[in-house]
Amino acid sequence: MSSSISVTTWWLEQISPDDLKASAEPDPATAVRIVRAGVPSAEFSRFLYTAVGADCSWTDRLGWTHARWQEHLARPGTETWVAYEHGTPAGYIELDAQDEGQAEIGYFGLLPAFRGRGIGGHLLSYGTARAWDLAGRWPLRAPTKRVWVHTCSLDGPHALANYRRRGFRIFDTKVGDEESRTTDGLWPGA
Repeated sequence: MSSSISVTTWWLEQISPDDLKASAEPDPATAVRIVRAGVPSAEFSRFLYTAVGADCSWTDRLGWTHARWQEHLARPGTETWVAYEHGTPAGYIELDAQDEGQAEIGYFGLLPAFRGRGIGGHLLSYGTARAWDLAGRWPLRAPTKRVWVHTCSLDGPHALANYRRRGFRIFDTKVGDEESRTTDGLWPGA
């Protein structure tokens, strides 16, 4: 028997690069670096998706085939930026260039062990700035006029506040019932 839960979803946007309010960078001792994953890799992207989203009920891509992941990642204007701490992946932000100068933050988050240490605000700031300058890396894309994202009450408890601190404004909110979802994490039984 399936059960449902009430979920609030917020859609947020920035309509100018001047809207971005960058966070402070993490303590230099953490040695955090943010690097673009220059080679689309279904395996690596699925790892990031499951490692970050397992405890937030991210399930929409779990059924994707390897080919579907590769197809998605190979689209012009799709970028994955990864935060590393001392060489270990700490989290990621996925950008999705869309028509008419729209850029969506498709996914963003940190692996559980890296949360609460100032890395998330820095990664979101850096990734949002990269959404604003997407056209510089993808010459056939229109310059970005709007960066948007959605988050929900199933995401981390600080997600909405982090987006708002970075200058995103809510433009829509919906409350609805969704089927309760669980994930096995990175591997069954994790």
